[in-house]
Amino acid sequence: MGVKNKKVNRRIKIKMRIRKSVNGTSDRPRMTVFRSNKQIYVQLVDDQSGTTLASASSRDKSIDEKGNKIEQAEKVGKLVAEKAKSAGIENVVFDRNGYLYHGRVKSLAEAARKGGLKF
Repeated sequence: MGVKNKKVNRRIKIKMRIRKSVNGTSDRPRMTVFRSNKQIYVQLVDDQSGTTLASASSRDKSIDEKGNKIEQAEKVGKLVAEKAKSAGIENVVFDRNGYLYHGRVKSLAEAARKGGLKF
């Protein structure tokens, strides 16, 4: 088993442990983060009906690609907060998706909090 498989399997175990207790509803959706090597994506998911209520990513046209990845994550956090407000969502449950809470994930979460989301 290669190093990459160990890292992926470790993150999947952590993700499953988190998902046991974190569930989203239409009143308080789950804000889930996916982080690739180049981009960052976030979705607001209602787990009861299985629908995505809002989403944002660093690939959106409104987010310029200037700056480092942490700055892009901040912009994505602000954008998802704006989209959530327009959809009538104020409270969310944060799902870090098995990633450590630092760097890009932390900056996205803090920017979403500054944008008005409560979690």
